[in-house]
Amino acid sequence: MSNLFQQAGLEPAGPLADRLRPKVLDEVIGQDHLLGAEGPLARMVAAKRLSSLILWGPPGTGKTSIARLLAEATGLYFAPLSAVFSGVADLRKAFEAARSRREQGQRTLLFVDEIHRFNRAQQDGFLPYVEDGTVVLVGATTENPSFALNGALLSRASVLVLHRLDDAALDALLARAEAIEAKPLPLTPEARAALRAMADGDGRYLLNMAEQVFSLSTGGDLDPARLATLLQRRAPLYDKGQEEHYNLISALHKSLRGSDVDAALYWLARMLIGGEEPLYIMRRLARFAAEDIGMADPNALVQAMAAKELYDFLGSPEGEIGLVQTVVYLATAPKSNAVYKAESAAKRAAKEHGSLMPPMHILNAPTKMMKQLGYGTGYAYDHDAEDGFSGQNYFPDGMDRQQLYRPVERGFEREVIKRLEYWQKLRAKRQEEGDL
Repeated sequence: MSNLFQQAGLEPAGPLADRLRPKVLDEVIGQDHLLGAEGPLARMVAAKRLSSLILWGPPGTGKTSIARLLAEATGLYFAPLSAVFSGVADLRKAFEAARSRREQGQRTLLFVDEIHRFNRAQQDGFLPYVEDGTVVLVGATTENPSFALNGALLSRASVLVLHRLDDAALDALLARAEAIEAKPLPLTPEARAALRAMADGDGRYLLNMAEQVFSLSTGGDLDPARLATLLQRRAPLYDKGQEEHYNLISALHKSLRGSDVDAALYWLARMLIGGEEPLYIMRRLARFAAEDIGMADPNALVQAMAAKELYDFLGSPEGEIGLVQTVVYLATAPKSNAVYKAESAAKRAAKEHGSLMPPMHILNAPTKMMKQLGYGTGYAYDHDAEDGFSGQNYFPDGMDRQQLYRPVERGFEREVIKRLEYWQKLRAKRQEEGDL
């Protein structure tokens, strides 16, 4: 099509991404779980009954196109609105227009792009118009609706998740682009794969890059190296203040826990490339060292804190190597959450038993009166005892002894188990001797 414009001395009618917008729902790529024969949207269209929806997915996955085509397929008037550029006055106009159309027998699909940009009060403003059927609301968001939208609004709309476009879907888009341009992309197979990878699941971004490639006078097919010099690679999708921030730190933490050093290094790199604060990552690594490794390798916490000292000393980017070394150390260290579980067990016991006093023999007696009351009486100084262990009771009177810390048979905790078992035998021996 574009070559016809060129022959006539005219520019193509709009960007490639706009010219390739799907005309019917069947042309939408990569969302078969929603639009396939058994998908929820397909069933709504077949029944001609569309309910309010929240379309949640990454950029360039077809949210706007789906909303527009749903309106056409169900006979609704399509009224688009962007939360980025709209305020309360714009919402009122949209609702008034929808009410007027309804009085004339025409229902309205109100499409709100970036709906999470509206504040809580503005979101509440949708409720009466959704409830009385003035509008069928279709909101689009790249943010997790659980965090970004009111519970009241979510209870009145179905949340549908759109998938980032996979490699096959992206290649199908490129094939459509080549068909509409009536020529192949001047890329080697390797460069074509690199182009899809650069899109990072975003169909619109892929078509914008393809349009740049079509406009080049390449003098032959581009290889990946030449392609990279001609197109600017965008940073991986990452918003350090929103859900992706939590998704990636969760992926890093669980990769470390699973002793997968390579996956952990990948997620660390994703966070650093995305602009995450190294200090935040250091805090999470220090927490991991105590929570998931603990006494299985006490040096893990030392390593985590040393990474912070190195970063403070060298700065970025040189200091980031300390993060890499720490991730490698933590991923390959023996794992134990016994210390973490001991913390929870100790707090639970403290809450259950209330404000019990320590036994009198382990209380200090700095005054004469306290000595007369028995403070410190009968205390056995462990360094003077045989084997440096007195075996006395240090739990409150009226509370049975509890085992709160339960080390595992991994790493250094194997040695800790031996020590605890040794002291338990001595404790039983001292108690037996005291009973004689």
